[in-house]
Amino acid sequence: MASLDQRRLDQTRAFVPLGIAVLTVSDTRTLGDDRSGDTLTERLETAGHRLAARAIVPDEVEAIRAQVTAWAADPAIDVVITTGGTGFTGRDVTPEALEPLFEKRMDGFSAVFHRISYDKIGTSTLQSRATAGVVNATYVFVLPGSPGACRDAWDGILSAQLDYRHRPCNFVEIMPRLDEHLKRGAVTPAAAKPAGA
Repeated sequence: MASLDQRRLDQTRAFVPLGIAVLTVSDTRTLGDDRSGDTLTERLETAGHRLAARAIVPDEVEAIRAQVTAWAADPAIDVVITTGGTGFTGRDVTPEALEPLFEKRMDGFSAVFHRISYDKIGTSTLQSRATAGVVNATYVFVLPGSPGACRDAWDGILSAQLDYRHRPCNFVEIMPRLDEHLKRGAVTPAAAKPAGA
């Protein structure tokens, strides 16, 4: 039996492949033993997307921020998925590195991720600070470092929302409008304040 999201695919629409970059945040992983990065790469390529870039950076705010900022500026990259650094230890700093960059925060991603994760690992899902947002008109998804969490996020959320055929809506169809605020000029709090206030 097809899953609910599979039943929501409009087969009259053409699939639109995206350029997706995968960033593993780890002090110890290499490309040779990066199972979480491998999981995401395999799934996105199987879905028909293109691996636009892949890298590993240490658990350091500036390294994480620099890589994601560079990728968000690359027109060949539509989506960045990070894995690792979302826990509560002293070295877990991926949300701290990336959330300040978010022009729009995707609170629903965290909520749905935790709902899916709860069914698999119960209250242990509280130990993840998975988050997501938009940086320079590029979607950024911040996942935990385990292969299981990467599978859950891809299979339960990203595979559908990164598929143009998914109905009633998906992230792909609004991509051309993600930079509207950049085209018209960002509204600053001071500019939005009424005169004399």
